[in-house]
Amino acid sequence: MNSFRPDCHPILIGSLPVSDHREAVDMVMQATPRVPVWPQLPVYPQEGMVPQFAPGMPGLKQEDERVYVDLGSDGFETELAAFYEEYLAVTELAAPVEASRFQLGEAYAGGFYELRARVPAMDPAPVALKGQVTGPITFGMGLKDHQGRAVFYDANARDAAVKLLALKAVYQVRAFKVYGCPVIIFQDEPALAGYGSSEMISISADEIAASLGEINDAIHNEGALAGIHVCANTDWGLILATGVDIVNFDTYSYFDRFLLYGDQIKAFVAQGGIIAWGLVPTGSAEALEAATVESLVKQWEDQCRQLTALGIDRDQLLDQSLISPSCGVGSLSLAQARKVLELTREVSAHIRKER
Repeated sequence: MNSFRPDCHPILIGSLPVSDHREAVDMVMQATPRVPVWPQLPVYPQEGMVPQFAPGMPGLKQEDERVYVDLGSDGFETELAAFYEEYLAVTELAAPVEASRFQLGEAYAGGFYELRARVPAMDPAPVALKGQVTGPITFGMGLKDHQGRAVFYDANARDAAVKLLALKAVYQVRAFKVYGCPVIIFQDEPALAGYGSSEMISISADEIAASLGEINDAIHNEGALAGIHVCANTDWGLILATGVDIVNFDTYSYFDRFLLYGDQIKAFVAQGGIIAWGLVPTGSAEALEAATVESLVKQWEDQCRQLTALGIDRDQLLDQSLISPSCGVGSLSLAQARKVLELTREVSAHIRKER
């Protein structure tokens, strides 16, 4: 499973601005046929970052379009006990994950099922298959309790949320690894861009590291690779120390901030860590309009030189690199999304050709 060679292949983050899962997988296959990802379609509310992975959470309630966890209900403790009983049954292999609350339902993850249906006919076979879960910080801050407070602040609810996400990652690994290629599972963590802000002032680095690390461990225990995607700036020293295999970030806009952690980056690459360069801009319509294959490759070459100046071998760096958009494209127009996917594919192809 860990024989994956990144070799500057292109990958995607996940979200696409279409309403048909077959069309979405067609787009993925055209842009990133060697490392396809199952697509998420935010046009459907149930495929939003929190709702998509919330089913199975103890105390989960829905009123109209509001989804929350009722920590104050009389039955919450009973639901929590049942949750842990099922969690232990799955982790101790007494019950199959695919028949548990930890599976991804087709109504919530149609792209996952559509990609799985395509894999057996892929020729050539994929180099790897990519899945994702919403990271525990983004999930725990986005999912509220009955009083409107983020469940991350409740120790019991936070622990349940982390374990829920960990086994939803495990479910994906077990479903994908039957195809005989490496599996990559990303934790998508946009909320970590706010680490250190007033909104997250009471969340400690230890709590973040423990939450991310538990999910990474679950992925590793299944023989898969663990990645993390943060679409803006964060404490990269904290991220690089979580035991993650792949770090994916907005290289287009935040490389200078990432470079501040030179010693940690050097150690990460030396240990086999993979950098997924978010080269293709998605956050600015003007930047995307101006972007060309030539301009993005030039920017990447400049950034590579800055990393090799730290003492990182260039060939090793290229061996351990992937090329991606800076973030998902689910909020873009279809034309913009198509340009992002085309640039990602072509920038990767140019870099691989010139190696």
